[in-house]
Amino acid sequence: MTPCYNEEENVEELYRRVKGQFELLKDKYEFEHVFIDNASQDRTVEVLRKMAAEDSHIKVIVNAMNFGHIRSPFYGLKQCYGDAVMLMVADLQDPPELIPQFLEQWEQGHKVVVGVKNKSQENPIMYGMRKLFYTAVRRMSETRLIDNFTGFGLYDKTFVDLLRATDDPYPYLRGFVAEYGVNIGEVYYTQPKREHGKTKNNFYTLWDMAMLGFVNHSKVPLRLASFIGFITAVLSLFVALFYFIYKLCYWDSFQVGNAPLVIGLFFFSAVQLIFIGILGEYIGAIHTQVRKRPLVIEKERIGWDEKKEK
Repeated sequence: MTPCYNEEENVEELYRRVKGQFELLKDKYEFEHVFIDNASQDRTVEVLRKMAAEDSHIKVIVNAMNFGHIRSPFYGLKQCYGDAVMLMVADLQDPPELIPQFLEQWEQGHKVVVGVKNKSQENPIMYGMRKLFYTAVRRMSETRLIDNFTGFGLYDKTFVDLLRATDDPYPYLRGFVAEYGVNIGEVYYTQPKREHGKTKNNFYTLWDMAMLGFVNHSKVPLRLASFIGFITAVLSLFVALFYFIYKLCYWDSFQVGNAPLVIGLFFFSAVQLIFIGILGEYIGAIHTQVRKRPLVIEKERIGWDEKKEK
């Protein structure tokens, strides 16, 4: 299953490489390749339509609008009914040549096999920021999350059935895998750099993913707000007491000045805004859950049988 958005240069090559791997495994496996397009603005849907017309292994879901990088892939997984499902992005940074390794671990009994990128050919700054994020989330999380796991992996039918039964309008797949995945296997790989097109991840999408990870798996930020508030109140009391005593001792020569007041005002204002923002993230997550909106609204399906698969 491949989620895609504006990947006209990559989807055909990706399918060709995936099909090449299953040609080597045709005595053991049958496969289909499901693409879910998130309302691409380029020729991606046109390319997928042509591919589906030429090869019955290809099935396409076209979303009515862009539902984001969280909801669309999760919905795509829920539409797959094979014995196992592999999630593989369209930018060729999830190497299809690793498919046999995933299947080997699945055959050994692992219900979930995750791809862990222990090295990457992407921008070193971005890779370093991602590692920092994974470390921070892991240390604050109540669930043992998997470092450098992006969602690339193989999921047994039993696990996909669990996803299908989940009623979450904004699900965090990585956390769900770490929390509910049983007998998880790991495949280590070096992530290649993107060769065609531009990454669809920007600061907002990365921030959205980071906040979703924190909100879904940790109460530490909320407790940290209370802790810092208490410590700041105690320190303020001691500083006030110090200034009072110092003023009594040096009444004529000691001048408080405006600098401490201005610095203190901006510092406490910044702390308050940070934790109001954190509180807002939790309230926003609750609001999303309460509305219970559908993950995705489909525009059309291409290459699917009229009879719904079960």
